[in-house]
Amino acid sequence: MSEQSSTDAALRKRLYWHSRRGMWELDLLLIPFLEQRYDALGETDQAAYRALIDEEDQDLFAWLMRREWPEEPMRRRIVQMIVEHAEHPDSAAHRPV
Repeated sequence: MSEQSSTDAALRKRLYWHSRRGMWELDLLLIPFLEQRYDALGETDQAAYRALIDEEDQDLFAWLMRREWPEEPMRRRIVQMIVEHAEHPDSAAHRPV
């Protein structure tokens, strides 16, 4: 295994474990998005996802349950992408938000 693929595998494991929140509602949104969409995201959106999962559970819950939206535009964009993916998981062509 090359050093790069080893680094990528470690990053993926870290993302997976940080995406597991222990709150069923969040896990049902974050894990499928990570597994099915993350790799196809551009670098900016991947960075936004990595920043998002560092947020507090209560903030993630409010945003992903559409009770409120993040003020920061990139955070709002990634939240909208996750919500859209949850609503249309089988759609191969996801529109950018």
